[in-house]
Amino acid sequence: MQLDLNLLAALDALLEEGSVTGAAARLHVTAPAMSRSLGRIRRTTGDQILVRTGRTMTPTPYAIAVREQVHELLHQVQGVLAPSRELDLATLERTFTLRWHDSLVALSGPALLAAARAEAPGVRLRFVAESSLDTPELRRGEVDLEANANRPSAPDIRAESVGATRLVIAVRKGHPLARGGAVTAAQYAAAEHVNVSRRGNLTNAIDDALGTLGLTRRVVATAPTEAAALEFARGSDLLVSVPEATTRSAAADLGLVVLPLPLELPSASVYLSWHQRYDTDHAHTWLRGLARTALTMREAP
Repeated sequence: MQLDLNLLAALDALLEEGSVTGAAARLHVTAPAMSRSLGRIRRTTGDQILVRTGRTMTPTPYAIAVREQVHELLHQVQGVLAPSRELDLATLERTFTLRWHDSLVALSGPALLAAARAEAPGVRLRFVAESSLDTPELRRGEVDLEANANRPSAPDIRAESVGATRLVIAVRKGHPLARGGAVTAAQYAAAEHVNVSRRGNLTNAIDDALGTLGLTRRVVATAPTEAAALEFARGSDLLVSVPEATTRSAAADLGLVVLPLPLELPSASVYLSWHQRYDTDHAHTWLRGLARTALTMREAP
């Protein structure tokens, strides 16, 4: 059986993009050429791979089952057939997928994109939303870089701290707590709160810290993103406790007041994570350096 490795790249692109047109653009070929590749893949596998449902195309059960394997095989083949060589940023054509916390995308994403485009105009960045569940996209090669507060524990995932920021309180202008002096722990606990949690958690480390003081707070709602939580605070007397560095500008834009958190809590770390397969990938190493610079945060005095 003679194998054409170009079909592996075509299949990976088709499964990633979910369309002939998108896959063609990804591999810089014409749509008719990609259609012919899809036909050859169908004949080789005996499966339709993508079937039309209305105006979109849906992967078949077989395609879904082999998606991870195809992606991993393609990475292995590329590693064998494209040995390490000097990186030419001016001609680099590559799409990187980044799964960052939404506030980090807003805070550091524009700077990263500007820096990347200045050096490598052919590079594209795909920022994707975080999931409510821990997912293995880094290990599968579907995500190139993660940036959030979680330090991965898997031995094949690299992680480095790129900064830390303290938690602060965000309240609307005119809020009773914004009129007086420093907020006390008792005043903080007596107020009503909105938690930021993509999993919908009603408690976090703040409640543990309050518990050591014999205090409890009332969390009346959770929001999946900091941006959404700040909107709750904007139109009510609810308190939102958020990392200062990632929300300082957003709070100012919304007319919110930022107050010190009256609790002794460690600063929230931000980690940049990637799979070890990319340790010696020159393009990935270059992007990590730019991401590290864009994400580096320092606490305000």
